[in-house]
Amino acid sequence: MATIYYNEHADPSIIKGRKVAVIGYGSQGHAHALNLKDSGVDVTVGLREGSARRAEVEAAGLTVATAAEAAADADVIMMLTPDQTMAALYEHEIEPNLEPGDALFFAHGFNIHFGAITPPDDVDVVMVAPKGPGHLVRRTYTEDSGVPCLLAVHQDHTGSAHDLGLSYAWGIGGGRAGILETTFKEETETDLFGEQVILCGGVSSLIKASFETLVEAGYQPESAYFETLHELKLIVDLLYEGGLSYMRFSVSDTAEYGDYTRGSRIVTDETKAAMKEILTEIQSGAFAHEWLAQAKEGAPFLLEQRAKGRTHQIETVGKDLRNMMPFLEPKTADDA
Repeated sequence: MATIYYNEHADPSIIKGRKVAVIGYGSQGHAHALNLKDSGVDVTVGLREGSARRAEVEAAGLTVATAAEAAADADVIMMLTPDQTMAALYEHEIEPNLEPGDALFFAHGFNIHFGAITPPDDVDVVMVAPKGPGHLVRRTYTEDSGVPCLLAVHQDHTGSAHDLGLSYAWGIGGGRAGILETTFKEETETDLFGEQVILCGGVSSLIKASFETLVEAGYQPESAYFETLHELKLIVDLLYEGGLSYMRFSVSDTAEYGDYTRGSRIVTDETKAAMKEILTEIQSGAFAHEWLAQAKEGAPFLLEQRAKGRTHQIETVGKDLRNMMPFLEPKTADDA
């Protein structure tokens, strides 16, 4: 049975007695920094020299410094920069400013698990990973709620890394929803697997293939969009609220029968075999090596596919339909 902690298991005075540097101010960075500040924690945001986000951080009432300055002044350093750039930032800005007894925190185990970052032996290494995007971490905190977090200790130099991790999770609101104990290995490998086979890769590929199948058969693109993308949210909400059984209870008998008799023809034994192959690539480090090598070259394949994906018919049709829906506030990638 998994170990889950809540606010009553955390000692807020621990994190309140430390100086925290949040390195980065993206999706997770802004949420961690603001939530910690509102929890009464001494927090500084560390940014690269000349960062365009400096004015935004200052406008939020947060202290801002360079990454090196923030790390030198803090004794808890939370790394919240992209996986592919984190190791270089750590090497040049963070590692030279670590002192014995400091704590190095992560919200994803990628760089530690795959050896891109090797911290010194005299610091604590901890992961506090919210299971949700940063805007949700921030919004739920302001609503006196929170997003569940994962907690893992990779290195416990001081003997108090676990308690510090619980206290940090309290500071960002995770203890309100639950803090699940795990390992860097488990978090990293399951996170990558979920992203690739279902949450991002699997779902987006299934949506596009089903949309294309309907359009190629002569159906209106608008009808295809509603059936293959728009209504997906309705199903996901049911799954989120009550699992597979509740979703099947909520849909029609016709839909439930189609689920049982046709779903396994889409996700076949061959599909599951491909999932196992992808998991092996993650576990072996092959995916990490591939991605980091791509990133060093400027990520040309990523940029090519990103541009190509934005011109797919389901994107152009969907944009027009969403702009016609008064109950939505349509968003685009350019809004970020």
